[in-house]
Parts: sequence; C-alpha cells; structure tokens
Amino acid sequence: MTKEQMQQFFADEFPQAEFTIDELGHRCATIRKHIEFKHLRPGGTVSGPVMMELADAALYVTILNEIGLVALAVTTNLNINFLNKPESEKDLIAECKLIKVGKALIIGDVYLYSEGKEDPVAHAVGTYSVPPKR
Repeated sequence: MTKEQMQQFFADEFPQAEFTIDELGHRCATIRKHIEFKHLRPGGTVSGPVMMELADAALYVTILNEIGLVALAVTTNLNINFLNKPESEKDLIAECKLIKVGKALIIGDVYLYSEGKEDPVAHAVGTYSVPPKR
C-alpha cells in the first residue's frame, strides 16, 4: 500500500483525522500532526489528548499497513507516558513499531517527538483488536 492510498482511506473514512503520513514500512510507520493554537492547553504546551490521539492514529496507520484496510479494527488499550514538554510551534511526530501481530490482537509501541528534537515527548503502548475474517 502506498502513502497516498492510506492517506485517501483516512480522508474518506475519517475526514476528521488531522495528520499526514510521512513513512510506511514493514511493521512501522511515521505520521505527523501540525500543531495549532487549538491543540494547546494553558501554559502553551500541546495537550495530552492531542498526543494520545496522535499515538493512537500512528498505531492504526501501522496496523492497517500490515493487515490491510480493516476499518473496524479498534483500540482495546492505550497506555501513555508523558516525558518532556512538546514544543508548541513544531509539528508533533509519531514513530510506531509493531511488537506483536496476532490474529486477534496487535500490539504496538509509539514514540512522540517535537519535530527536530532528539528526545521523545511521550511514549505509548497500545493494543488493537482485529475483527475475525469472514
């Protein structure tokens, strides 16, 4: 699957999704979100829900790239640790790698970074449930 095909899937199925796909690979993907004023919390930092949304989206993109466009795959668990203050004027980058790809459950690892920074701003681990094939 190409980045363009995946991006079109999200435009069609999830028009509210506000991210772009930078890279798709074997069991990995990188996506980004342009940070705007509406994504900030008091104090000028990116809000936790925005970071969780991006981590979850990165997992979903990576999983769909691995198993195909299964719109009904759903998050069953998402744990996130906020590590450093993200920069409000830089894009937020999510790098995901799948840890386990099973028939019913897929587990992935996501690091979030402020664009151009080496240290992650958050780390998440998530599990998705994949509907059985009919």
